[in-house]
Formats: sequence, structure tokens, C-alpha cells
Amino acid sequence: MTVTELRKKILDGGFSDSFQLLYGNKEEAAKRYVFACDRFVEYFGDSDNAELFSAPGRTEVGGNHTDHQHGCVLAGSVNLDVIAVAAKNNSNKVRIKSEGFEMDEIDLNDLVVNKDEYGKSAALIRGMCEGLKKKGFKIGGFDAFTTSNVLKGSGLSSSAAFEVLVGFIISGLYNDDSISAVEIAKTAQYAENVFFGKPCGLMDQMASAIGGFTAIDFADVTNPVVEKVDFDLTSKNYSLCIVNTGGSHADLTNDYADITAECKSVSKVFGKEYLREVDPKEFYSNLPRVRSKCNDRAVLRAMHFFADNERAIKEKEALKSGQFDAFLKLVNESGNSSFKYLQNVFSVSCYKEQGISLALALTERFLNGRGACRVHGGGFAGTIQVFIPNDMLEDYKLYIESVFGQGSCYVLNIRPIGGYHLKAN
Repeated sequence: MTVTELRKKILDGGFSDSFQLLYGNKEEAAKRYVFACDRFVEYFGDSDNAELFSAPGRTEVGGNHTDHQHGCVLAGSVNLDVIAVAAKNNSNKVRIKSEGFEMDEIDLNDLVVNKDEYGKSAALIRGMCEGLKKKGFKIGGFDAFTTSNVLKGSGLSSSAAFEVLVGFIISGLYNDDSISAVEIAKTAQYAENVFFGKPCGLMDQMASAIGGFTAIDFADVTNPVVEKVDFDLTSKNYSLCIVNTGGSHADLTNDYADITAECKSVSKVFGKEYLREVDPKEFYSNLPRVRSKCNDRAVLRAMHFFADNERAIKEKEALKSGQFDAFLKLVNESGNSSFKYLQNVFSVSCYKEQGISLALALTERFLNGRGACRVHGGGFAGTIQVFIPNDMLEDYKLYIESVFGQGSCYVLNIRPIGGYHLKAN
């Protein structure tokens, strides 16, 4: 159908089942997709065979800084996403207009890495096309308008959602939706590493592509073990909040790099490349030797890795068996470990600015033994994650925003579906 026909079908309730599945609020979802249809026509005309796509942001739930040591994580897709109206354009070019950004145009005859594109969305598009083509999938020209409500700077990984969205568009338009979510996620990491110039792990892309709670074991990073965990947070009358404490103006690159370097310094004591390869019992029985070769913070960070790696597995099992109280206890333990051992709640280069520490302290005081909270994502500045009973939610939002500003507390939920090609009812 044309974009105009697609728009009418949306307004007539033709996608209400998909909207209910993805968002719960069908009316608001319909408004977003109608807006995207209108903008598509504005930039590309009333194309035929138009389709709708979505890819969610993600939140890290368990395993803080464990993935880069080939450990285990638990992540979840959230009910904020980047959406697209897309259609084949009978050319050999991909044109994507994202709301608020300039048009990106990629010539499919030119799929080589361009360092001038490092850090730009064009690099992600080029990388996704090249990566999927290299794996034997069909690619072709298409036009797309995208709009996103994934909060930038919130640790919800808007870039991974965009990469995954491009993968699902190519799968839907040219491969009869046959490319698996795992394959799209792997290609998205490749695009970000090779074409975008960012050495990221695979957690963000995998969580966005698969959806729901997703447990990932990175022992073999080329073939990670992925398990989707079916658990409905709303059934427990709980919500997920992300609180933006205001980011540090300091450059945190060295803080993140130090974690990886110090973890590796410990693993090398045992002749290993990553901490996942080190036996925790051997580590603890050789602490004097480790301390003689590594600094004390490195030792503490290794202690965090060993404990949080196991914790991520236990969190998965707790959700699978419906033991929600045990899950919350583990989330709190992970948060305490990040604070005391991993030490990523503030930067030593800007130690007087401790928004995350303050938000955690205030949240613990407010929760008074209920719910759970932890640093969110990479840490050092930015956001915290809170699992909160719904009967406390309104008061908590008012309370925490009185300190960090109106709009700083985002109330989210875990979305059951990852990347998605929306179909009519």
C-alpha cells in the first residue's frame, strides 16, 4: 500500500494489535506513526509498498561491566523506541531522514569503511548494509523516515536501536523477515566497531534486537549464548525508573578505559586475557601475588567482576522461577558492589560531583527496604536504575525530581518484543 493508504489504515485501527503489544497505549502509538507517515511523504513522496518498523532502547539489569571481560549480563528492552516508515525506492541507494538530523544517503556500490564518517549515522547504515551483504543476505535501495523517543545520554543506547532498526528494515523489505534477531545484533556490533569507530560490546544490540529480559553469556564472544527470559514486571505491580542525575562535564573516557585495563592486569597475572578465564578460587588463594603485581583498585574491580558475573546468572534464574524478591535483592547487591568495589559511581577526576551517589542515597532512603536501585550502565556520571512498587511511584517521582529537576525521572517498562516489523491486524 502507499504511504497515504498506510496512514489511513493506522488511523482506522489496522495496526492496533501491534501497537497494543509494543506500547499498551494504542492511541499515542498511532499518532507517532501517522506523524512518521506524513514526514515520509514530505521528504520522499507517496511511495508504494510502505512498511512500519520499530527497535527499542535497552537497559542493563545485571552484570555491570562484565561483558568486556567475556562475562554474563542480564539486559532488557524498554518501551521507548526508534520507529520507521520505509519503502523500496528502486535504486541502489539508501536514504534515511531521521527527525532532527540531516538526510543520510548511502550508495550501495560504495560499502567500504570511510573514516570521515566515524561517529556518524551514515557509517552505521553503510556498515549494516555491508555486513549483511557479506553474510549472504539481499540488500537494496530504500527510503525511510525515522523518529525516536529513546532518551539520548540516558544509557538506553539509542545508537544500538538505530542499527537494529536498519537491520530489521533490510530483513523486512528484502529478505522476507528471515534474518534472525541474533544475526542482526551481531551485524550491528560489527557496523559500530568497524564503520562507526567505536569498540563496543554486543550487549546493547542483542538486547534491542531480541527484546524482553535477555540473558547473554559472552564466554565465546563470536557465538554468545542468548536466552530470552519471559517475565512481566507489571504483574508484580512494579515499574522501572531511570533517573538522570545530570552528566559530568569531565571527559570520562579514561575512567572507562581504566576499568578494562585494570581487569586485564589481574587476568594477566594468571596468564589469561580476560577475567572470565580466571578461576575465582585461584584468584582468592593468590591475593598476595595479585597485589604485588596490580594496584588495590584493580583487585577490588576483579572481586566485583567475579561476584557480579555470578549475580547476573542468579538474576536470570530468579526471574525464570518467579522469585521476584530474590531478584530485587540481587539488583541491590549488584548496585552495592558497583559502588564499593567497581567504584564507577563518580569520577576521581571530578570527585566533588557525585550525582549518582546522591541519587542512590536518596532512593535507598525513600524505598526504605522495598524495591531496588543501582548505577545504570557505564557509570561515573549520568543515570541510576530503580525498580519501584507502583504504590510509591508518584511520590518517588516528585521527590527525586525536586532534587534533580523536573523531567529527570523517566518511568519505563520492559518491552516484551525487540526489533519488529509491524503487520496489519
